[in-house]
Amino acid sequence: MSDATTTPVLEVRDLSVRFATSDGPVYAVNDVAFALGRGQTLGIVGESGSGKSQTMLAMMGLLARNGSATGRVLHHGRDLLGLPEAELNAVRGDRIAMIFQDPMTSLNPYLTVERQMTEVLELHRGCSRREARVRAIAALDAVKIPDAKRRIDFYPHEFSGGMRQRVMIAMALLCEPEVLIADEPTTALDATVQAQIVQLLRDLQREHGTAIVMITHDLGVVAGLCDDVLVMYGGRVMEHASADDIFHRPSHPYTRGLLAALPRLDAGAETLRSIPGNPPNMNALPPGCPFSARCGFVQARCTATMPLLQPLAPGAATLRACHRPVAELDALEGADV
Repeated sequence: MSDATTTPVLEVRDLSVRFATSDGPVYAVNDVAFALGRGQTLGIVGESGSGKSQTMLAMMGLLARNGSATGRVLHHGRDLLGLPEAELNAVRGDRIAMIFQDPMTSLNPYLTVERQMTEVLELHRGCSRREARVRAIAALDAVKIPDAKRRIDFYPHEFSGGMRQRVMIAMALLCEPEVLIADEPTTALDATVQAQIVQLLRDLQREHGTAIVMITHDLGVVAGLCDDVLVMYGGRVMEHASADDIFHRPSHPYTRGLLAALPRLDAGAETLRSIPGNPPNMNALPPGCPFSARCGFVQARCTATMPLLQPLAPGAATLRACHRPVAELDALEGADV
């Protein structure tokens, strides 16, 4: 994984999220931990319902009313969990910014892009409206919005989906945040626009040294942008490793299943694979590994005891939560071929 000696700008320790519902408590996130240094990108991947987005919403203090979070979210050593709303607002949108999945629902349809962008600078930087407008136009130029000086006065519906996402990125970067959280920012976009957005984030990161958390189910985006990867399932971290190790030396059965399900240009349609079964009921998680019901390498202890997230070997950077040694997985996979 990335150099552990890098001073983290963001550190998450034992973060858990619980929702109170009429059907009982839902433990959406359990004991997530990671550290992010300046200029690093962490990808968080997993199926829908794995806890990716709730992890980030908890960090930003944006959980639903019935949600609560425990653990620590440290920004330069300052714990963001439990901060008064006014103090948290001073951090959100300034030092830590977030790009949401659907820009059409994230942007206010009743306000022009100019008003929504200048408001950020007036609030966090104390700019005048005139000065804020100049900086907002420069931000739109930076994300390659054509004719930004004129189009800044457009309403969100007057932009295409890709252009709206660029507007969201520009808004998030107005205050030059140290951390940018991107929640599925390319999901609703076609492949060409996705590639443009990923390249844009890479360029902006190189220019500003921004640390990025990329929440996605698209492993292609992860391969193109991320240094480290957190693989989540059933609200837990299954594997945490460098992107290179995730793609070339995956150590958890779930990670291997995700990679096996990717279509390949050098393989026929008959070789496409999927992970059998369905994600677990978060209202009634099994006592053992949440992936045990779908795992092809399950043992009796997998269904009884949740494996600890620990180094693959003494001193190894890769962390994984699995009872079976990697050598056993390799041997069993080889026997199945």
